[in-house]
Amino acid sequence: MPYPQTLETLIEELKKMPGIGRKSAERIAFYILKMPSPEVSKLSSSIQKVNRELFHCRICNNLSGAELCSICRNPSRSRTTICVVENPQDIEAIEKSGVYRGLYYVLWGAISPLRGIAPQDLKIEKLISYLRSGKIKELIIATNFTPEGESTAFFLNKKIANLKLNTKLTRLSQGIPLGSSLEYLDEATIGKAIELRR
Repeated sequence: MPYPQTLETLIEELKKMPGIGRKSAERIAFYILKMPSPEVSKLSSSIQKVNRELFHCRICNNLSGAELCSICRNPSRSRTTICVVENPQDIEAIEKSGVYRGLYYVLWGAISPLRGIAPQDLKIEKLISYLRSGKIKELIIATNFTPEGESTAFFLNKKIANLKLNTKLTRLSQGIPLGSSLEYLDEATIGKAIELRR
């Protein structure tokens, strides 16, 4: 028996979210149906508020509620190092390490011809103009170790190397996770760890 149209519309909208298929969308829709009315209003208001009040930082493209994000506003951050990441979630992961004290640049994705994402879709030219200022001493490429992340890192490396700037280019190292046993790791991980040994 088909669902009422209102519920079906909600399911279809939820399915548009990444990683949400029909079954997950149905579970979320039924969860919302069981929520008390004030909670539904709060959820709806939060979604609208995020959409209205968050935008991209003028400098690094990170999410922000102001013209500059909290990292770009922080005077204690190094202004000579930029870490390039695919998404704001990557910044959160790096910040949790407590090791990096420079600035970031968010690409909002990775080059992916299959998904129709080209270099010009990633605002790379804005990054290049920062590098041309001559103030950046090191650019850390911290894209993911996926085919898309690797092709983005390769593209950035080649484009920046062609500029012949005095900027040092580095890439996050790959290898064996802390606390791992070699016998349980795949060949590619071990191979990369040996290639990138210090």
